[in-house]
Formats: sequence, structure tokens, C-alpha cells
Amino acid sequence: MLDLFRYGFALRGLEAGVAVALVAPLIGTFLVLRRYSLIADTLAHVSLAGIALGLLLKINPILAALAMTAVASLGIEKLRLSKRVYGESSLALFCSGSLALATILLSVGRGFNANLFSYLFGSILTVTRQDVNTILLLAAGVAGALALFYKELVFITFDEDSARVAGLPVKALNMLLIVLAAFTITLSIPIIGVLLIAALVVIPVVAALQLRRGFAATLLWAEAISLFSVVAGMLASFYLNLSSGGTIVLVMLAVFLILLPFRSTSGDLPPA
Repeated sequence: MLDLFRYGFALRGLEAGVAVALVAPLIGTFLVLRRYSLIADTLAHVSLAGIALGLLLKINPILAALAMTAVASLGIEKLRLSKRVYGESSLALFCSGSLALATILLSVGRGFNANLFSYLFGSILTVTRQDVNTILLLAAGVAGALALFYKELVFITFDEDSARVAGLPVKALNMLLIVLAAFTITLSIPIIGVLLIAALVVIPVVAALQLRRGFAATLLWAEAISLFSVVAGMLASFYLNLSSGGTIVLVMLAVFLILLPFRSTSGDLPPA
């Protein structure tokens, strides 16, 4: 098994994978508890349009996806707050619109190719040093912002109305959360792929919630599940010659199924 670490691409992939595994559940915990899970899937589709634009213009697809998801995240939140559409309709609008844009851009750029395939499904073989540096930078930024505003984000997660009465800038904090979600989606692309990103953000958190612990403990369990799944999935994908993204998601689902029968009946998840 140690033969894997003789290869530069494997070390780069593992380095990026660990960073992604540690950051995704951080933002995922807030999204799941606030019932924003679908936003991860929506931003993943938006990132596909960004990648298609990057490939077409011959610029870094990850940076193009980052720019597009950041702008889209702000647009989603603004549309949601405007009350001009019902419920999660804004997510459907951005999801369908970004897919339509991606389809047009791909048709202009002569459709699918091997390079695009790796962005869709993830591959440790194609992770470059530039990708790793970008992922580490984004991961550090997301983790730092969450640490800085941790108490405020926990407050609005459990009781947004009380947070508003207490004088917290709820609107700004919501904007921050959704932008951080966009960054997290983007940094996950090389490892797990556009089509499976939402699973990385959501499944470890849902699995950890089966243990019915407090907020901080749930966060730590989600981190552990995510890290185990990413490392185990990447190792399995290398030795079995499988897609890294699909393998990682299947490992996460296996962990979820293992934890499901042991779910406690102690009640709802308590605050931190």
C-alpha cells in the first residue's frame, strides 16, 4: 500500500483530499442544520458552468468556477431575501439556468473531453500543484472565517430571529455563509467532481447527526467521517482503478448505513 506514496500525483491528491475532507463538513454542518442542503447541489451545477467557461477561455477552470459560484451564491441569497419567489424556487432557477449555460458553453467548446470528465467525477491523477495550492488557500480562508464568526453562525443557525433581536448582522452573516459554501464547493471539484460535490458536504454531517450529540461533537464526528471516507476512498480508487469521487461517496454512504441502526432516541440535536 505504501507504493502509492512514491508517486507525486498521489501525494498531491492526498494533500488536496485531506484539506477538502476537513473543510467540507465545517460548512456542511451549518447548511444541513439550516435546511440549506440543496444549495450545495445548486452551486455544484453553477460551478460546472464556470468550469466550462474556463476551459473555453483557456483560463484556470477552478478560478473560473470560484468566481461564478461566488457571484451566484450572492444572487441566490439576494433573491431569497427579496421574497419575490417561493421557498427554494431560487435554487431551481439558478440550477437550471447554470446547466443551460454549461450546455451552451460545452457545445461551443466542442463538447466533452477527458479533461472535463475529470472535473465532473474527480480524479487524483489530474490534480496539479497549482490545484493543490488553490485548494489549500481556499480551505484556509474558509476555516479561518468560520472560526472567526463561529459563535455568531451557531446563533443564527438555531434561532435567527433571536440573533436579529440581539443585534447581530443576520443578513451579512447569511451572505458570508453562502459565499463560504461557494468556496467549499469550488475547492472540492478536483477531488470529488462537480456531480458529487453535494454528497461530500452533506453526507458526513447527516451520518454524524445519527449519533445525536451536541453541535460541537457532531461537527467533530462529521470531520472524522469525512476524513476517513476521503482517505479510504482515494486509496481504494487508486488500487482498484476507480473514480475517486464515486468511491469516496460510496464509502461515506457505507459509514452512514453503519451508523443508522445505532441512532439514539435521546431527542433532537441540542445546541452547542
